Amino acid sequence: MKSRRNVLRNVLSGLGTLSAALTGMRGLLSGTAAHAARTYELMHSDEEWKKLLPPDAYRVLRKAGTERPYSSPLNKEKRAGVYSCAGCALPLFSSSTKFESGTGWPSFWQPLDNAVVEETDTTLFIRRTEVLCRRCGGHLGHVFKDGPKPTGLRYCMNGAALAFKVA
Repeated sequence: MKSRRNVLRNVLSGLGTLSAALTGMRGLLSGTAAHAARTYELMHSDEEWKKLLPPDAYRVLRKAGTERPYSSPLNKEKRAGVYSCAGCALPLFSSSTKFESGTGWPSFWQPLDNAVVEETDTTLFIRRTEVLCRRCGGHLGHVFKDGPKPTGLRYCMNGAALAFKVA
């Protein structure tokens, strides 16, 4: 007999996979690359980003994709350190704000100061808050209001958009 936790994990994983698949189609639904018209401190052409980034990081950071839940090794990372943007190396999150959300993605209750920008995301016909790297505009994930104290926020990030450096 399956435990409640296993059933819930399977349901969340299935929903996460569906969400990842639908979000992966974001470019098709919106018709344009995410935030193409904005200017950031670090800018590259789409072709340059393709050469600079591994395919999974390119799909997430530059095309606002979503990795499958529980697929990132950073989800299980427990060491002290700093999580940076995989596109431009800007420090984004301290490991001291990381927590286990049970969603399958690395989650934090607060970014570092002046690290991210947030924008309203209405793709997939729902209203969410998208989190972007302040320096290069790379899509990192979304922030939700169901996190732990002290902020009550859950910055649900794609591991493919992050690089981890042990302190």
